[in-house]
Amino acid sequence: MQEDWLRTGMRLLGTLPHTAGDALRGKYAAWKASNKLRHPLRELPWNAGSAAAALAEAERMLSMSGRGMRTPAEDTLHSEEDLELVEHIHSETAKHNRSNVTRTAAYLECYNNCPELHWALLAHMVSRNGGYNMTDLKGGLMADLVTGKEKDWTYRLLERCNALIFQDAYPQLLLYAHSRRLGRSCFHLLPFFHVSAFMSPFWERFWTLRDSPLLTVALIINEQHYIEGRVMRNPYFRKHVTRSTTFRMHNWLQLNQVVFPLGQDSGLAGLIIEQFADLGERIALGKCLYALLFGYEQVLTRTLDFARKVPHRGSRSEYWPGLFTPDIEKALHSPHESTALHSREWPISGRKLYSPALEQVWSDTPYEPIPRYDWFEGYLNPSYLSKPRRPFLFEMTHEHKFGIQKTAVGHDTEALLFQ
Repeated sequence: MQEDWLRTGMRLLGTLPHTAGDALRGKYAAWKASNKLRHPLRELPWNAGSAAAALAEAERMLSMSGRGMRTPAEDTLHSEEDLELVEHIHSETAKHNRSNVTRTAAYLECYNNCPELHWALLAHMVSRNGGYNMTDLKGGLMADLVTGKEKDWTYRLLERCNALIFQDAYPQLLLYAHSRRLGRSCFHLLPFFHVSAFMSPFWERFWTLRDSPLLTVALIINEQHYIEGRVMRNPYFRKHVTRSTTFRMHNWLQLNQVVFPLGQDSGLAGLIIEQFADLGERIALGKCLYALLFGYEQVLTRTLDFARKVPHRGSRSEYWPGLFTPDIEKALHSPHESTALHSREWPISGRKLYSPALEQVWSDTPYEPIPRYDWFEGYLNPSYLSKPRRPFLFEMTHEHKFGIQKTAVGHDTEALLFQ
């Protein structure tokens, strides 16, 4: 028994130098691949004066109305048409806010209908990643590393963030789409969807100027502040999730990656967020992801082509069918998956890693009503409302492999200690 334990341990340790070598080779490969993807560039025009003016207008509106959530007044419903529009948007939002899968599809439909809404495509891709993170909790490698309660708690946090952002942002997107259809601004109706006063001046400017980068940055700032107060500072999630071993492990394994598939089995672009619980880092990441997606022509073209061709179901097999499978019967089942992964070339021939579809492992999760308040109190960190900068190193294929390999080492270690 002791000899078996020792032999297994030595086999596991034997994968570590290989893993380190993979990491170094991966950094070099990522640099070369990023260099190929950088050209041609796409313009991301930024008007600092317009951004400052919109923020000043938000501050002025706040000082006139007093602090706290604006209460919509009945007399702002100028017509029966306004009333019908508000009711329609509420209905559509509730219908599509059923699950990560339905939200993700709704974002893409918004972008397809109004491609000037850059944030909708960014939200679609980030929401895809949210679904992958949810299914990872019950996938082939993570399932044995996280307790049942930790899986449920982490899923609830991911699902709550996903649902709340959709609840706040989707009505704004629909209100713009209807404004465009009607040929007139309908943004006087924003208070009926409990949207922060911060957003009104940015939507009004967008209606006139179609300044996509400024609106996108404003939405990133707004949505991250929105979940900061409702989720990240929530005592329940602080106690059970953000301070948990699972979250710390995700940082070490670098599984907190946001990837943009460049096709199926065709490489990944993306970035890593080191501290998901930090508001400033989430905003900075959102801006960098936007600049990556819309600042490089090849990344946008290939990512959009993937999004339109491959429906989102939450399985990583969508973008890497050579490595992942949603079929548990065809998946790799080994107590020593690190060794198994390194015994052959990537992608693995034969059995693959299990990555289920969302509906296979999680049911739709109704959530209780959310307290309404306006996060904007008249001050904004100046660094937030600034031009997005394109990341230099962003090709993620090898980095993603390395994260999977580290998870496999953790999986094998757990099997070794508790067999």
